[in-house]
Amino acid sequence: MMPEFDWEAAGAGRKGRYALTVREGLALPVLVVRGAHAGPVLLVSAGVHGDEYEGIQAIFDVFETLDPDRMHGSLIATPVANPPAFWNGTRVSPLDGGNLARVFPGDAAGGPTQAIAWCFGQRLLPLADFYLDLHSAGVKWLMPTLVGYHAGDPAAEGGAEAFGAPVIWRHESIAPGRTVSAAAARGVPGLYVEGRGAGRIHPDDLAVYREGILRLMRHLGILEGALAPRPPRLRLAGDGNIDEGVPARQRGFLTPRVELLQPVGAGDLLGTLHDEWGRRIDEFHAPRAGVVVLIHACPLVEPGEPLFLITGLAE
Repeated sequence: MMPEFDWEAAGAGRKGRYALTVREGLALPVLVVRGAHAGPVLLVSAGVHGDEYEGIQAIFDVFETLDPDRMHGSLIATPVANPPAFWNGTRVSPLDGGNLARVFPGDAAGGPTQAIAWCFGQRLLPLADFYLDLHSAGVKWLMPTLVGYHAGDPAAEGGAEAFGAPVIWRHESIAPGRTVSAAAARGVPGLYVEGRGAGRIHPDDLAVYREGILRLMRHLGILEGALAPRPPRLRLAGDGNIDEGVPARQRGFLTPRVELLQPVGAGDLLGTLHDEWGRRIDEFHAPRAGVVVLIHACPLVEPGEPLFLITGLAE
């Protein structure tokens, strides 16, 4: 059994592993590296969706390398923010079907997913000076390796530039219910990261995640060392809500006709849907001009699932 998480008891200059009890039978793992010297606190989460593994491994790796005696500030990390979904290998919780990335600020008296969100928001977010949420495309989808932020937050923008992802995505608004929207409600600048997913950890993505955490810690002054410029290869702008993507209208076998980050025009063919006899039963077209930032990479699709998402390029 891990000791119960207690920020004050963690003590300066120490590393530790803790359990943050949500309710009986449900606790979040918390890793703490509390610097020997005063400074800002970076809060990092991963595993909000149970089938996204890159951020979990990155947190494990970074935690092992950090020396609290050389830190001016601290790291708090929840590598598996949604244990029920993690152990089930699914995007949503098997206990209540809840999507943890849609229910913030949560409810202590609600279902397990609501309770996790409430506990995270009440116990961990108030400790943070900056927040980073590590996602990926999970088992079913494909996304570019990117960091996203709200355009109205200069501190978040600076953090996104420092992170060093190959793609930066600027959003004019962040939908409610997200981890980063909960952070923003508390005045905490926040970023999120996406990767290619597929239920595997691609070494290139893992390197971006690991180095991105360390670069962000240098940017915040928690770690010493020069921060070499790493400009992105592509800058995106627009809505990042995948729930508003082009949806499946029926069950079928999807054949994408576009590639990730491919420019498309309004009305361009994105993909076709077939039945088990190979008959075309539906097709999907771009609702607007832009670039493809999400593809349902698993061929089997269910009604209502987002299949493609189109966004714009930053000026």
